[in-house]
Amino acid sequence: MYQLEETHFFILLIIIPIIWVGFFIISRWKKNKQEKFASTILMNYLSPNRSKFKTRLKLFIFSLSILCLVFALVNPKIGTQLETVKREGVDIVFTVDVSKSMMAEDVAPNRLEKTKRLVSAILNELVSDRIGIVAYAAQAIPQLPITTDYGSAKMFLQALNTDMLSSQGTALNSAIDLAITFFNDNDQTNRLIFLISDGEDHYEKSYESAKKASDLGIKIFTFGIGSEKGAPIPIKRNGIIESYKKDIDGEVVITKKNEEVLTKIAEVTGGLYKEGNNTNDVIEFVVKLLKDMDKKEFEAKKFVSYKDRFQSFLIGACLLYTSDAADE
Repeated sequence: MYQLEETHFFILLIIIPIIWVGFFIISRWKKNKQEKFASTILMNYLSPNRSKFKTRLKLFIFSLSILCLVFALVNPKIGTQLETVKREGVDIVFTVDVSKSMMAEDVAPNRLEKTKRLVSAILNELVSDRIGIVAYAAQAIPQLPITTDYGSAKMFLQALNTDMLSSQGTALNSAIDLAITFFNDNDQTNRLIFLISDGEDHYEKSYESAKKASDLGIKIFTFGIGSEKGAPIPIKRNGIIESYKKDIDGEVVITKKNEEVLTKIAEVTGGLYKEGNNTNDVIEFVVKLLKDMDKKEFEAKKFVSYKDRFQSFLIGACLLYTSDAADE
């Protein structure tokens, strides 16, 4: 396993072909000039020690020294320790609602951005739990399989938006069904789904999916984003509101948080519903929840130490350059 720290220095390798092209151009020019004064036979007689091979060998050594110097600047690093780390944790799949209703601004700056910040804050509190991410609207799509890589999780999380799925509406059942497939460890003591949504459900099959999860020993904890009073769904261009989403009768759609649906889904699996608008309350709830749960030990292999290797290339460059200079 290796890393290249300063890859932009590779651009300096262009010096090598430039030197060789220049060498052949100058050699050709010198040969043409010499032929005007004497024939090749006479030149060989006058300069018996002249050697094309020696000149090209010196140029080759000089090119190698440049190559080594460039690699020294790039600073390659090699992973020198492969360590097996034993961890204890639970498996959590975050299911994030990316339907158009999540653009409502009854929580600042809007429901979806609030959800992203909430999940990111939860990730900051996790230590060794494995996590996955599912995005859903009228259908669900996997975003991140079960992993301990929280950095990648945050990257995928920030990429979520309401335009990533062409079919609109909210199918909580699809989110739950897909999240269930993420758990590939039947021996895991605790497997959790954190379902984050405004609770609008247009397909009404979520309770069946929740029952399926419960039968598999998976608990669902739901977090409601938005307000019961509701808010319109803005249609923006370049960040400016042009209008609001309307129904087939031309009336502005008011999307409201449905706590009843979210509460029932959680209760079916033995989980709990939690108001999600207050980040601090949610963090406190999640930390206590995970602290009280049984955790399973699992192994994770990773490279834990990288050592610089630029010294070898720098020494090589110096030796090659010195040997080249000694031949002068």
